[in-house]
Amino acid sequence: MDSALYVFVEDLRGEGVDKLLDRASAYGVRGVSVAASCHQARDVTPHGATRLTLRRDGVHFLPPEDLFDGLRLVPPVQPGAGERPLAELRRACTERGLRMHGWTVFLHNTTLGLANLDVTVQNCFGDRGSPADLCPSHPDARAYAVALARAVAREGVDSVVAESLHFGALGHGYHHERCHVALGPMDVFLFGLCFCHHCMARAADLGVNADVAREECARIVAGVLDGDPPAQGEVTRAALTAYAGPEVVAYARARSESVTSLVGEVSGAVAAEGSKLTFVDATGAYKGNSDGRPSAGLAAHDAWQFGVDLVALGDLVPSFAVLAYARDPLRVSDDVAAYKRSIGKNRELRAVLRPGAPDTDSEERLVAKVRAARTAGAQAADFFAYGLVPFDALNRIPAALA
Repeated sequence: MDSALYVFVEDLRGEGVDKLLDRASAYGVRGVSVAASCHQARDVTPHGATRLTLRRDGVHFLPPEDLFDGLRLVPPVQPGAGERPLAELRRACTERGLRMHGWTVFLHNTTLGLANLDVTVQNCFGDRGSPADLCPSHPDARAYAVALARAVAREGVDSVVAESLHFGALGHGYHHERCHVALGPMDVFLFGLCFCHHCMARAADLGVNADVAREECARIVAGVLDGDPPAQGEVTRAALTAYAGPEVVAYARARSESVTSLVGEVSGAVAAEGSKLTFVDATGAYKGNSDGRPSAGLAAHDAWQFGVDLVALGDLVPSFAVLAYARDPLRVSDDVAAYKRSIGKNRELRAVLRPGAPDTDSEERLVAKVRAARTAGAQAADFFAYGLVPFDALNRIPAALA
């Protein structure tokens, strides 16, 4: 079974490229997915050079001038990028017969968002309060994503693993979130919808009354902020229609045009550079990230909430990754099977699993989840992430891949 281990450049520097790859090979994986473009984070790193690691927005290579010349958005450059850590990793992987994938964060960038707020998501009240989320409809954000994809592909990666190449969610728009209002899941969803000029124009072109959608969202969310009882239950199209009306649902669904067309452009750009795109939909992480116990709706069925139309993308993208962040092997199986049905049988499907907390508490559980993913149609099992989990959790991988 094909497999890859997600790693950070900080892991490579702290442990040494050769030592880390030797360890990865011993786990039985066939490649690494390296964070070529990161977003801000503060991570507990149990066996890192630092035990509490600060990460910045930016890329671990020097952006090619021919790709970014004249563009408004240019990725921040990470410290040490001039030492070309990705080139060193590419050499070492080639020597060992390992694949190297370029894990790339696209539209989640607080540094760029704070410097260019008009490129970020604008809510129904006109606020630009989510600086980490660049809007997939904005022409400058789209040009940036295509150039970034080409740049990572040029690093010689076997695939560009695309994270945040879709709309985000309200609760992940900045590094420190506070909300002391009892918002329900549907209120949170409405509060996070983007109503910038570009999103509204695209929706209007599809026959949606974007002004009515925005007014309804503002009315409902303002009511809850003023003390109305929040809506309960999961976000489904039927529930949202009853709560906010058909125009809001139509507007939410229209966002998929922005995402689908952008992903198509990015996939074509990566292919032109001699690589391929692996699309990562964040729905699985959004549902199960905190405790490994996702709510009932399957990730593939709820992906529309991020503007992701998996059926449409199945015609454009050669490879997909499902974030199977769940404790229960049966849930992993159900999520993978639902993705497989959506994207089509001739597309590669990779299941990304966490070998440690909060999803996995034993070797037996990881073995069961890898088996479940494989049986449900995944061609690859990838593991997230080397620097974030203790060695005793990573040591579960060989049995899972055996």
